[in-house]
Amino acid sequence: MSTVDDSPRATAAPSDAAAPLLEVTDVSKSFGGAHALRGVSLSIRPGVVHGLIGANGAGKSTLIKVLAGIEQPDSGVIRVDGASVSVADPDAAAALGLAFIHQEMSLIPGWNVLRNMLLGQKPPTRLGVIDWRPARKRAKVVADRLGIGFSLATNVDDLSTADQWLVLIARALMRDARLIAMDEPTASLSAAEATRLHRIIRELAASGTAVIFVSHRLDEVSELCEDITVFKDGVVTKRTVASRVSKAELVSAIVGRDLVIPEHGHDAPAVTGRPVLEVRGVSDARLVRDVSLTVHAGEILGLAGLVGAGRTEVAKIVYGAGRRTGGTVLLEGRPIDFREPADAVRAGIGLVPEERRSEGLFLERTIDFNINIATLSSLRPSLAWPLLRFREGRRRAEAIAKAVTVKAKDAGAIVGSLSGGNQQKVAIARWLVDTPKLLLLDEPSRGVDVGARAEVHRVIRELAARGTAVLAISSDNEELVALCDRVVVMAEGRVTGELTGTDITADHLLSLSFDRGNEKDAA
Repeated sequence: MSTVDDSPRATAAPSDAAAPLLEVTDVSKSFGGAHALRGVSLSIRPGVVHGLIGANGAGKSTLIKVLAGIEQPDSGVIRVDGASVSVADPDAAAALGLAFIHQEMSLIPGWNVLRNMLLGQKPPTRLGVIDWRPARKRAKVVADRLGIGFSLATNVDDLSTADQWLVLIARALMRDARLIAMDEPTASLSAAEATRLHRIIRELAASGTAVIFVSHRLDEVSELCEDITVFKDGVVTKRTVASRVSKAELVSAIVGRDLVIPEHGHDAPAVTGRPVLEVRGVSDARLVRDVSLTVHAGEILGLAGLVGAGRTEVAKIVYGAGRRTGGTVLLEGRPIDFREPADAVRAGIGLVPEERRSEGLFLERTIDFNINIATLSSLRPSLAWPLLRFREGRRRAEAIAKAVTVKAKDAGAIVGSLSGGNQQKVAIARWLVDTPKLLLLDEPSRGVDVGARAEVHRVIRELAARGTAVLAISSDNEELVALCDRVVVMAEGRVTGELTGTDITADHLLSLSFDRGNEKDAA
């Protein structure tokens, strides 16, 4: 296990450093047999931007949830202003002056800015009726402090992502928060929007507010954060207080040792299959920048990178769920520009989305319904016949479910009653009815156990063996090492390198995921 860097440069605070606002001492948290946090200790100073960094699953978000009262620690002590506290729930955190802005924005769609800023607070009343005047007056003061130029009556649905973040920060200030934690605030922002948010964060810190800043962008962490804590596998591997630290030092702490970043753009191995998908210099309006990659028939190409790298956005562009502003996408040599995902399905492209429960499955319907949904037309005897042959659909769903080892009584079982691994197998099985030309998999084994993961991988390999080109997006580098023939790595919307053969290792993938220096396309 890596040791904490306790050199004077890394840990000695300046003599005039303020007493910590928040202290965490020996906090541990496990989920089942998995250790998410192991003896974590850190201090957050008032008026300081404190960076939390680490690879996916390193423990950053778990610590944030513990501080927010969403999860309870197994052991350890949390102190606020030197006094030991118990953060039983989010209300207790708010009462302590702690505010948390998570990656999943907690805005209420359809509500205006003012109502979202007041969410969670008891508005003043007059004669039993909400008195909006003092609330609006206070909200205007907070909005002016943040430089919010849009009306408080604006529907939040009409705001950009950057402006929605401002609304969430404003909500925290409406509660007089002394500490605001932000989890990946710039992941979906443009460079100009990120710069604007950085300015606001600096102003918050200058006014005495403590800011916890969680980000995968090491350059912005180095520039913005005065204190930095690095996590690896639930353990703190490096702390810096009021000192500058290089990107190379941070990467070494994240990985656990010094690494030599591999040469970029390795030659692809000999591939016998024809090119099925070609992405050439593709960009979108927000994140994706000049991305190129090729997937061949029978090949499993991995797409690696950290949260906010742009991997899912590339898949959405291919699938017709995202709009590109530049570049070309070809399917079997022909340019494509699908208006909606249904067009992609008709062209022979399948998608298993990251959020399978909300985007990839009908949880209240049966296994056979979910498996047959993409190919219902094949169950009609003719175009003139409006009825479907349900018995045939049930038979083929039973056969496919058995082939991918879905554990259920029969194909009439409700998908929502299945385990996560079996739900994922149903989502993939949908594309076994008619073998697709191209299958896009976003986090193919997220939330499934080890045994189910092995079965999911077997199904993916069998599809590739039948000639399907597979593009697998995964935040689990070990999964990419085990599954893929080649891996293209992205960081901040750009391709940073391509790995093949024995060069596909978890360490190499992680190094390239934090690299911004090389923007060469992967062919």
